[in-house]
Formats: sequence, structure tokens, C-alpha cells
Amino acid sequence: MTDTLNRCHWCGTDPLYMAYHDTEWGVPVHDDRKHFEFLLLETFQAGLSWITILRKRENFRAAFADFDPVRVAAFTQQDVERLMSDAGIIRNRSKIEAAITNACSFLELQKQEGSFDAYIWRFVDGAPLQPKRQSMKDVPPVTQLAEKISKDLKKRGFKFVGPTVIYANMQAIGMVNDHIAGCFRHAELA
Repeated sequence: MTDTLNRCHWCGTDPLYMAYHDTEWGVPVHDDRKHFEFLLLETFQAGLSWITILRKRENFRAAFADFDPVRVAAFTQQDVERLMSDAGIIRNRSKIEAAITNACSFLELQKQEGSFDAYIWRFVDGAPLQPKRQSMKDVPPVTQLAEKISKDLKKRGFKFVGPTVIYANMQAIGMVNDHIAGCFRHAELA
């Protein structure tokens, strides 16, 4: 059987990428643990392709305590060294240390705001932005809103959360529906 669905071209024909596109990307996230997972993965993706991260996702899950921010916040220098020797993840000391810092900042933000979900969705008044982009060339790498969120997160102690990372995160967690207008997922998520 041939798959004839019209998709955003970035997912290509890789089954893992297609499954991510079809079932996760752009679907509104309202679970704090899932928010932490996406934020952690997006920070590791900086400078790399997303498919690289997807292929290592289960290794990241195992390495980072099933994306539990409480457990990651408690990681020690010994954990950093363990992660630096884990070939299943991206072995970048700065990103590993940022993941631990971000877990601590994530927990503090939860205390201050009630939940990360309440905090992040406040930026779009609780509803996904629906820009109806006609092609991928219409999708910006950064927006003013991503810059605003990035600046606020950095003020709160987060690392590796530049506006490009934050915009990619906004797309992934469904804050913005950047499926192109002709993609079958665009209408489903509108």
C-alpha cells in the first residue's frame, strides 16, 4: 500500500520522521513532563538535525531519568561524567550541564507559576497560533514571540534556550501550527 498523504516536506520518507510528523509535531502539549522532554531534546538539537535527536530519543530517555525534571535536577558531577561517556546521546558537556541547570530552573518556574504548562501557554493566550503558511520557505526560524520567551527563560536561569531553539519548541509542542497549509495535519490541528 502506498502512502499518499500530503505532508510537510521536511519529514521526507524516513519512517521515524514521518511518524513524528504525523503524530507528535504540532500537537498541543499540556503535560509538564512532556514539556521538559521537548525542551531538553530541543536544546540538544541546537546545531544538529532533528532526525539525529529522534534516532537517539530513547537513549536520551534512559540517560535523563525518563525526562523527570526532579531526578535530572539532582544529577551530580558523576552523572555528567557518566553522560559524557554515553555514546547513545549527544556528548556535549555544555548541553549536558545545561540540561541539569534547566531542570532546576524548570522546577523553580513550576513553583512560581503553578506549572510550566500554565506559564508557556500564557504567551499565546492558551490557543495555538494558526499562521497558515503556504510553503516551508514561509516558516521563519525565529519570531518576536520566540525572542520574548527566550529572553524570559534566560532571565529565569535557563541555558541553551535561544530564540531559534524556542521557536522550534513552540512548533513541536503545538503553540504554533506550522504544518504548511497543504499538509494533511494542518487542518487536523487548526
